[in-house]
Amino acid sequence: MNLKDLYIDYFVNLGHKQIPSAPVVPENDPSVLFNTAGMQPLIPYLMGQPHPYGTRLCDYQKCIRTNDLDEVGDTTHHTFFEMLGNWSLGDYFKDESITWSFNFLTKTLNIPKERLAVTVFAGNKDISFDKVSFDKWVSLGISEKRIAKTEDDNFWIAGETGPCGSDTEIFYFRSNDEIPEVFDPSDDRWVEIWNNVFMEYNKSSDGSISFLPKKNVDTGMGVERTTAILEGVNDNYLSSIWKDVIDLISEISNVKYEDNPKSMRIIADHIRTAVFISSDYAGIKPSNTDQGYILRRLIRRAIRHAFKLNIDINSDWEKRIASLIIDKYKKYYKELSDNEQVVYEVLKNEKEKFNKTLEKGIKEFDKIVNSLNSDTINKDLAFKLYDTYGFPIELTEELASERNLKVDTLGFKDKFREHQEKSRTASQGKFKGGLAGNSEIETKYHTATHLLNAALKQVVGSDVHQKGSNITVDRMRFDFSCDHKLTDEEKAKVEQLVNKWINESIDVKCTEMSKEDAIKSGAECMFIEKYPDIVTVYSIGDISKELCGGPHVKNTSEIGKFKIIKEEASSAGVRRIKAIISDE
Repeated sequence: MNLKDLYIDYFVNLGHKQIPSAPVVPENDPSVLFNTAGMQPLIPYLMGQPHPYGTRLCDYQKCIRTNDLDEVGDTTHHTFFEMLGNWSLGDYFKDESITWSFNFLTKTLNIPKERLAVTVFAGNKDISFDKVSFDKWVSLGISEKRIAKTEDDNFWIAGETGPCGSDTEIFYFRSNDEIPEVFDPSDDRWVEIWNNVFMEYNKSSDGSISFLPKKNVDTGMGVERTTAILEGVNDNYLSSIWKDVIDLISEISNVKYEDNPKSMRIIADHIRTAVFISSDYAGIKPSNTDQGYILRRLIRRAIRHAFKLNIDINSDWEKRIASLIIDKYKKYYKELSDNEQVVYEVLKNEKEKFNKTLEKGIKEFDKIVNSLNSDTINKDLAFKLYDTYGFPIELTEELASERNLKVDTLGFKDKFREHQEKSRTASQGKFKGGLAGNSEIETKYHTATHLLNAALKQVVGSDVHQKGSNITVDRMRFDFSCDHKLTDEEKAKVEQLVNKWINESIDVKCTEMSKEDAIKSGAECMFIEKYPDIVTVYSIGDISKELCGGPHVKNTSEIGKFKIIKEEASSAGVRRIKAIISDE
């Protein structure tokens, strides 16, 4: 049986309700481009909002992380991965959580306990050593020598303040060497496979720590890593998750995996991630910003490595790989079947665009060569080819070699590292994740999007529908279906209407009901398919009724003054409004 099925069955039998995987594009967390962890979609419920499915939950969640994209190509890194998780929202705590994790690993998956080790929180000046977890592991048969006490690595908090607590991490000895008697977490042969986080404290802005009224458990286990461990391979791409994809790439390219494993891993990983992004109900398309930029970069990087394998780029190679991936996962994710043709179209269109870009890049390369006063392509020219035309340094070196030229590769790498550092700094807010992205001002913006949606329907037309939104502490961005640029009069009317409703101090009501009843009641939502059977509906008087995960203000008077600062095109048939709210 598939690992996902085993996991869900195990926790359902322990009284958990399976919840659907959230989309890869988060609806209510503007701090990230994609859902980066299994707990991310559950943030409102970990903060105290009742979950419609109860207090014991489990799922498998689609996740995408791109902050270490350049590491993909080794044996363990992936941009898309699946995370298994089980949660307690004020129900069970450390004893049950640790016991169930241990039993699943040793009894359901038959992993020998001799190959397991754990870490627990060592304690600090504010919070004492986690003796409860330590003693529980000993009672289950884990040797004290296999339990490491750490401080920084075993305490979880999303940001500077908020819910926090100790965690205990479970490690597996992934090597054929003799298993050391004493566990050293810094030994790379020990691989973390499961993390149980115990949220029992709250850290205030003054640094003080207090107990939470309800204690939560949040756990996570990676499907790819655990599958590789169960199948006894030290290269994730040799596991059953990847082997048929790798075999297909080998067949298409007529190259053996061992002859160029890096390029094959990159193609397999990036096409899989592109399939999941482009099939998401959010309708992401390749572009030069946000999620669209990541999608474009992944597809183009896969194409570059297809070139390295001498694959005929003009063939349908990318469709063949995508089709295999869709067949592997459609049982678990309905959107893959629903949007299969969309996926093929996105991949094909981006491939054709990039082919043209490569042609331009080669022409630019020829210009550079003809203007050289030496036998070396300097770092600035090499980086321009990379940054503007997508030339990896290897391609520049290959073309240069054909013309008996050198490339300042070391200088390029320095410039590339500088570029990476700038990108990371600029993206810190986009990739921080956690519970930090639901501040008071962001909560106000969430409710303001509902009012804006309602106002647009009244002013522009009832066929206006939300197509996306992005919220930061500084502004809101709202995409909506519309076939024309808004006139100054339309913008003024929309703004006036939103402020009128804010000034009328209307209560915001939250109701749970079945998805079917919500639709019958006239509630609106983006991408109805992604919602579970029981949904949360937010109503603002008789002005707005929408399915939403929150968070929202209690009354419109809390929002402040609403002002549109920009209206522009987003894509064909979609307009974008940027707006701010203030206390004036």
